[in-house]
Order: sequence, then structure tokens, then C-alpha cells
Amino acid sequence: MKSLSMVADALAPVIDALHSETLPAKLVQLLMDLSGANDASLLRYRKGQLPDVEYSLPPPGGRPSTLNTYITGPFLLDPFYRGAAIDHRFGVFHLRDLAPAGFTDSEYYRSWYKHCGFVDECGLLIELNDGFLNIALGLHKTGDKSPKFYKSELTLLENLFPVINSLCKTHWNTNNKAKKPTQSLRESLHDSLSAFGSSVLTRRERQVTELVLLGNSTRLIAEKLGISTETVKLHRKHAYAKLDVSSQAELFLLFMEALANSPSSAGVDPLIAYHSKPSRS
Repeated sequence: MKSLSMVADALAPVIDALHSETLPAKLVQLLMDLSGANDASLLRYRKGQLPDVEYSLPPPGGRPSTLNTYITGPFLLDPFYRGAAIDHRFGVFHLRDLAPAGFTDSEYYRSWYKHCGFVDECGLLIELNDGFLNIALGLHKTGDKSPKFYKSELTLLENLFPVINSLCKTHWNTNNKAKKPTQSLRESLHDSLSAFGSSVLTRRERQVTELVLLGNSTRLIAEKLGISTETVKLHRKHAYAKLDVSSQAELFLLFMEALANSPSSAGVDPLIAYHSKPSRS
């Protein structure tokens, strides 16, 4: 456990960087040093807009970054994003605190974590006047070892959170160069997620499909909808048949491709635009 004097010394340059462009980098480096994380990013979510990457590190091993893809739509399925945007939870969270049961078996988990390389993740969710921040701290596999965040490291972050929370609010709430809200892109994506499959699926099939995309296990879906696991499996089978997919991987791919063609009209199934786009000859 780091001493109070060590933490105070590490905080000093971060405080000095308030209202400067160097603040995100210094803040992220402080949190990495305290937590032992070997990767990190700072994402800002303004109300109604797509996420902004305020700071990120180059992926290890020269791999291409997945963040540019993440911020165009996959973030909708991220437990950290949903924890803040949907459930209004703020503070220090480990992935297991926010992810639903069965999340590690979801296609989002396999696709996103396979490409970003995380074997463990925690995040600081901070509410701002115009949205929120997610300071994501990750651990990559090192050699044959799969490191993890320990309780002592998470406790240190929790104890420091009031200071980090105040620093972020002071910096971002008073240094708020807001983009012009030409359209509510994020709300449109949320509408697309809710409406996905509505042109061909029943209400219950659509509910099951959305919960599958979010990484819920069959048992948890049954509990949330108040139906049996066998009924969940039946709805999922019918939904897959109507969507012409045979696996969760194909469902996830269909969702992402449909999202890319999502219309701006609220409540319109993105599959309509996806299926009506001209085929390539």
C-alpha cells in the first residue's frame, strides 16, 4: 500500500496541470501508477453525442487501436458505459461489478476484449454537467501471466476517488468547449438498439435479443423477463430464425452492420435500412 506522502507527491503535478491540455495524460498516468494498470484511456461522453477519446495509450505490440471502432457504436454494449448512462452509477468499479452474468460468454466480450487485449479492467465513472467521464484502466497479459486488479489497489482508488472526482469536475466543467448539438447521435443509437429487429420480431423476441446482445445469461434473461429458461431459449430460437442467424456471433455482426446503416428516425428498425441498401455487384 502506498503511503500518504507518496500519493500526495504524485498528485501535485496533476493539480498543477488543471485547465491545461496536459491534465488528461498526467491524470491517467497517476491512476496507472497507483493501480498497476498497463493500459488506460479517458473517454468523455457528452449528452446526446458520440464519445470523445480525451486520452489513450498506443496499443502494446504495435496493434491497431480498437477505440475508433468502439466509439461508433459498440460502446452501447459496454457495462461501464451502461453503468453511468443507464443506471447512473458513479465511482470506482471493477468489471465484475457492472457486467451481467454470462457477459464473458457474449460476443461483445469476445470481440472487444480479444482485440483490445484486456484480461482485467476497472474504471472510474465521473459525472459532469454535460455528461460523464470513464477513465478505463486495463491490464494486458504479460508473458504467460494474466494479471488482475487486487482489492488493495481498488481500495486505494476508491479512497482517492473524491479527490479525482473533484479534480475532473473542476477541469471539465469549467473548461467546457461543448460541440454544437446538431443532432443527438447517441440517442439515435440507443433508439436503434431498442428497435433492432422490431420489423420482424415480436416484442418478447426483441427483448430477448437485446438482452442477449448485452451479455445476459439465459438464466438472468429469464429472471429479468419473469419467464422460464426454456421459454427464453424458444424465443431466442425463433428470433435467430427470423433474423437468419445461427449464433450469437452472427447476431452481433448483424447488429453492428445494421447499426452502421441506422436511420435518424426514432424507433425505426435499423435492419430496414440495412436490407434495403444496394448490393455490391
